[in-house]
Amino acid sequence: MTDLFASEIPTKDADTGGGPLADRLRPTNLGEVVGQDHLTGPDGAIGRMVTAGKLASMILWGPPGTGKTTIARLLADAVGLRFESISAVFSGVADLKRVFAGAKDAARLGQRTLLFVDEIHRFNRAQQDGFLPYVEDGTITLVGATTENPSFELNAALLSRAQVLVLHRLDAAALEELLRRAEQVEDRAIPLTTDARTALIASADGDGRFLLNQAETLFSVNIADPLDPAALSALLHRRMPIYDKDREGHYNLISALHKSLRGSDPQAALYYLARMLVAGEEPLYVLRRLVRFASEDVGLADPQALIQCLAAKDAYDFLGSPEGELAIVQACLYLATAPKSNAAYQAQKAAWRSAKDTGSLMPPMNIVNAPTKLMKTLGYGKGYAYDPDTVDGFSGANYWPDGLSAQEYYTPSPRGFEAKIAERIAHWDRLRSEREQ
Repeated sequence: MTDLFASEIPTKDADTGGGPLADRLRPTNLGEVVGQDHLTGPDGAIGRMVTAGKLASMILWGPPGTGKTTIARLLADAVGLRFESISAVFSGVADLKRVFAGAKDAARLGQRTLLFVDEIHRFNRAQQDGFLPYVEDGTITLVGATTENPSFELNAALLSRAQVLVLHRLDAAALEELLRRAEQVEDRAIPLTTDARTALIASADGDGRFLLNQAETLFSVNIADPLDPAALSALLHRRMPIYDKDREGHYNLISALHKSLRGSDPQAALYYLARMLVAGEEPLYVLRRLVRFASEDVGLADPQALIQCLAAKDAYDFLGSPEGELAIVQACLYLATAPKSNAAYQAQKAAWRSAKDTGSLMPPMNIVNAPTKLMKTLGYGKGYAYDPDTVDGFSGANYWPDGLSAQEYYTPSPRGFEAKIAERIAHWDRLRSEREQ
């Protein structure tokens, strides 16, 4: 899907003067919006509401530069609502009271209000609760905009009263269309070679507003010959990827890295590793996740996996960035190409459940410690068989408490080193069975 900014059609009376290019390309009605058809098309949520002439409260969730503010303004025009706008960054309780009072006054005159709240996730929980009575009694139709996952950032009570509509980031085709329309407004071609044009689109990282600002800079300077990618890079600063270390993008990427490793795709794993580190993620955080993966998803199928990860951590501590990042890459590739087993992870969960269920059962007397004569007299440690001194180095003794039968928490996978472990366990099980006969 393309995006709002990628689909804004210059109107016939658009101002070609001193206004920002992004503002001059804003559509004047929902019919001019192309690319968010999953929302604004005839079968989309917004399209259906506009056709019915009845607008529900909603949360517009999408990356920066996807036209959330523009859609809110056009919605108000489309259904004849009074438009009010505030930003959660700059507004407080007094501002909200003023807006609500104005909406009540307008309602008495028969005019309903669409309240657009930009960055709504920045309001605290109590402030978010303040919207509820006015949404419920119809004083306002709330349209909130957020770049963050509403599931984490907004109150459940507020979410239950509003639809969450997801705006898509711009793809390359949408950004190309946006550049074409900018050229139409400016009545000239953007001074770039084909490769540089592609590089400019890639640098926007899906943000139409950023792309238009960069294009405006290129239009404003005197460029004799079209710029190639190197010249473009020298003139413009590349946009940093969207990546907040405590936000959804962070968790999406670490999840993608983990699942790519689990799926034994070293190429994809390396891509997501690069995405995180290039965006500024703390390398030691990534290493902690790799260490966890080595135990959880590789385990004893390849005992070297954990060693490789810890060695990568030591190498990074020793070398720092950027040299030490190669050790992280090595650990990542090792994990991706290692045999996979979660048998140790499953064994841990099963053993922990059993420990909680069985409370404080006493181990059998033959394997408890007997540091005093009294304890020896009471039978502590009596009958203990020292396995290295027995035939086969295996006594087959019972190690389970009275009242708890022998359990099987750990079942080795048939992959990697665990196949050998399975053979050993099977061998000991045969010996134990023979000695019990």
